Amino acid sequence: MSAPPPSSTSSFGLRLVLVVCAAQVLVQLGAGFWPALLPQMMQLWQLSNSEAGWITAIFFGTYMVSVPVLVTLTDKVDAKRVYLFGVGCTVAGHLLFGLFADGFWSAFATRALAGVGWAGTYMTGLKLLADQVDSRMMSRAVTGHAASIGISGAVSYLLGDVLAGQFGWRSAFVISAGTALAAWLSVALVVPSRTPSPRPKSQGGLFDFRPVIRNHNAFAYSVVYCVHTLEMSALRGWGVAFLAFVASYTGVAGETLSPPLVVTLLALLGTLTSIVGNEASIRFGRRRLVIAALVLSIVFACGVGFLGSMHYWLAVVLLIAYGMIVWLDSSSLTAGAAGNAEPARRGATLAVHSTLGYAGGFVGPLIVGWTLDLAGGASPMAWGIAFMVVAAFLVAGLFAFVALRPRELEGDRPAVRRTGA
Repeated sequence: MSAPPPSSTSSFGLRLVLVVCAAQVLVQLGAGFWPALLPQMMQLWQLSNSEAGWITAIFFGTYMVSVPVLVTLTDKVDAKRVYLFGVGCTVAGHLLFGLFADGFWSAFATRALAGVGWAGTYMTGLKLLADQVDSRMMSRAVTGHAASIGISGAVSYLLGDVLAGQFGWRSAFVISAGTALAAWLSVALVVPSRTPSPRPKSQGGLFDFRPVIRNHNAFAYSVVYCVHTLEMSALRGWGVAFLAFVASYTGVAGETLSPPLVVTLLALLGTLTSIVGNEASIRFGRRRLVIAALVLSIVFACGVGFLGSMHYWLAVVLLIAYGMIVWLDSSSLTAGAAGNAEPARRGATLAVHSTLGYAGGFVGPLIVGWTLDLAGGASPMAWGIAFMVVAAFLVAGLFAFVALRPRELEGDRPAVRRTGA
């Protein structure tokens, strides 16, 4: 039997945010293990760049096809139940990878299962918050949720490298299954159940996404989230491999800051800029922030591959700065979509938002791997072209966002001034 809808007081909202964010940290701790170990796994299993790209991308691919169903169900089914299903798939995916993966196909299948798990975990965790906090708390709840995932995802790169070095890569994935299991138990035991209100027949079918797409104020942020996640997944999926290439190419391999540690630092600082970016959106305008982030990302994507190959420390500085720019609008985009959604279609809106995002996440690692292979293998020119292909997608996203011209959120300063509040 479902508990009655909880009070929307700030104390309840804070407790809910803390529990959900802590669970997301535990779930996400294994997220960076595969990309952190990518260079050694490519060598161990004799993988091509394209095959490695497929193993990275399938996580986002199964997420992309699962999330419209799983997140939209939260408009009708208790989001807690969907969340626990997702975490269960994450536990199974990491555990099976650690125990049985021994090449391309087994890694492909278990990473696909982990992607289904994340589809039932990431946006459903956000839905748990969005349904039960007030509009004033919404933007910061989204930021806290994104920050918890960003911090744990960042730490996972270094953690995966350390655990694999101490206990072997198989044990590292088994340990990540254990932390996800702890997340399952914490939500199952602490978070109250809550059945959504019945949907009026006038609102159409549960899986009718046309009204979501017609809501251009929310949809515009989702379109940019697509290219944003493409860029982020390309950077996170290949960042360690790029730095390892530069270290080897410039003759400093083994004598400098390790690539997994650099990508960990990159993602941690990126999470910080995501929080700062959302606060800047509230103060100066969400549209301005998103456009500025896109323009800066295009500039860095056009240069980081070519310039970074010249010197390892230059690559480190450029990649960290680029990562901070990539993350700058992360929370702002999701808050923009969730805050502009119709309340009865918030689950469907987040489903579309996440599907578009992880469609980009699926494409990002693939286009880098394909470009490297088509360019004859890793080289300064190949890496430069690969990042420029990413920049081309960002240009398309920028034009789409400007054309759709979405509104600011309630509480954003420019919106307040326009309404005379």
